[in-house]
This record gives sequence, structure tokens and C-alpha cells, in this order.
Amino acid sequence: MTAKRMTTRARLLPWIAAAAALVAGCATQPNEPAPMPGPQGGRGTPAGCAADKFADDALLGKSEAEAVGLLQGCAWRLGERDGQQFPGTMDYNPQRRTLGITAGKVAWVRRG
Repeated sequence: MTAKRMTTRARLLPWIAAAAALVAGCATQPNEPAPMPGPQGGRGTPAGCAADKFADDALLGKSEAEAVGLLQGCAWRLGERDGQQFPGTMDYNPQRRTLGITAGKVAWVRRG
């Protein structure tokens, strides 16, 4: 082979490798169930927010699972769990509750 032909092949090799990687990435993936949504409730379900029927203090001392169940249909987010802070937004939403969890129990509830 000539040197020119070797140089052309050497230049094409990275492109061929990239194309092979792209095709391999498009292979069918196994069907797995979608991951569960994050620890933030949605707004405005048809049933409404059942937690609006009682004071926020009623959530204090409940397990995280109980609180999440009570907050179905409400806007809420997890602010802190066992000292680990979670990201929040600076917008003020008076309907949204932010929960602090310590040892699996609701330690504090804040609005906004």
C-alpha cells in the first residue's frame, strides 16, 4: 500500500469508530418501569389537597411515608433529610409545603 492510502485510512479510523459507537448506543434497551417521581408533589389534582383540611403542625411527628400520603394532591417538596439539604427555588408559593425530615419523621413544615 502507498503512504497516501495509509494516511487516508488513518484519518477515517476515528470517524468509523465514532459511527460504530453511535450505532451501538441506539441498540434497543430493555423495557424497565419508569422511575418513581422525585419527592415533590404535584399541584391541583382533581381531588384537591386533603392536607388543607388541617393545620401544618398536624404533619409534625408523622413518618415520611404518612406525610407523603397526606400530601397527595398538594404542592410540597423535601427541604432537608437528616441534615442533608435539598435544592429549592426562590419563588414564593403560599400553597407549597417544604418538609424537614429527621430520623424518618417530619421535624418541621414551612410554607412557601
